[in-house]
Amino acid sequence: MAISTMTDRTTRHPDDTEPSALPGLALTAAGVALSVVAHRLLPSVGVLTWAVLLGAVVANLDLVPIAARPGLRLAVQRLLRIGVVLLGLSLSLTAIAALGVPIIGLVVLTLVSTLALTWWLGLRLQVGPARSLLIATGFAICGASAIAGMERTADADEDDVATAITMVTLYGTVAMIALPLLQAPLGLSERQLGIWAGASVHEVGQVVAAAGPAGTAAVAVAVVVKLTRVLLLAPVVAIVSTARRARRGQEAAARPPLVPLFVLGFLGCVLLRTAGLVPAPALEVADTLQTATLAAALFALGTGVHLGRLLHSGGRSLALGLVSTLVVATVSLVGVVTIA
Repeated sequence: MAISTMTDRTTRHPDDTEPSALPGLALTAAGVALSVVAHRLLPSVGVLTWAVLLGAVVANLDLVPIAARPGLRLAVQRLLRIGVVLLGLSLSLTAIAALGVPIIGLVVLTLVSTLALTWWLGLRLQVGPARSLLIATGFAICGASAIAGMERTADADEDDVATAITMVTLYGTVAMIALPLLQAPLGLSERQLGIWAGASVHEVGQVVAAAGPAGTAAVAVAVVVKLTRVLLLAPVVAIVSTARRARRGQEAAARPPLVPLFVLGFLGCVLLRTAGLVPAPALEVADTLQTATLAAALFALGTGVHLGRLLHSGGRSLALGLVSTLVVATVSLVGVVTIA
């Protein structure tokens, strides 16, 4: 009944149909498959990083047909959020508590200082309020997942999201390569490098690659520190949303949710993992699905990255990303040397 009413109101012609999402989803699936293959050939670069890079390559070679756009848009709007929810199953509150108060305090201090300074500088550089907030969130917390969580609160459009994810991919890759090279000159132990990587590098895959040369112990602590940053996504989104509401004085009907539903789903998965209610085989399946959905969404976002346009209008975003990288790396390094 509802469908026939909608048809009557829009007075469609019989041959009018919604554009199919299948071409875009097929292209996205091919991009994910290529990302997995590329990761196996070059394991130091994570699947998610490959997905963004390959999406950008396809776009800049003008290989994205118009018919693929609906499916690519669907991948960005739905799969990124599903991936964020599943990410919660990677995180246990017990593992975070085992880090100890000093390390948790370091993570919080690094996150808050990076978020505040990047956001403020982005406004000064006239990057734009939404884009500044997304870049600040991505660099301070957890890359693409954090950008997805903050997107609606920031009132961002697809260009803002694509640019922010490009920045965290670019500078996260640089950090992934640079941190292991700096271990010996800075005199860092394996544990110290792991904490530094977890507190400063953006994507989980990049964190693993950055800590990997120092050994499995460094990787283990790096991942837990990184996931501690991920856990802070929900409270940060809630605090920023509350502050923006208060400043704008929006009517209740016009306000977005204080915390997006998929972020609440992420927290629910964290609690399930902490309570031990998810069996190991299910966790393995969820980990695979998380990687696949995030890779699909990031490939689709990568197809919106056009280097010519980015270089022409994105110089300020590049500068902001560079400064944010230096802030998050420096604050976390000082903390690591001081307390770890």
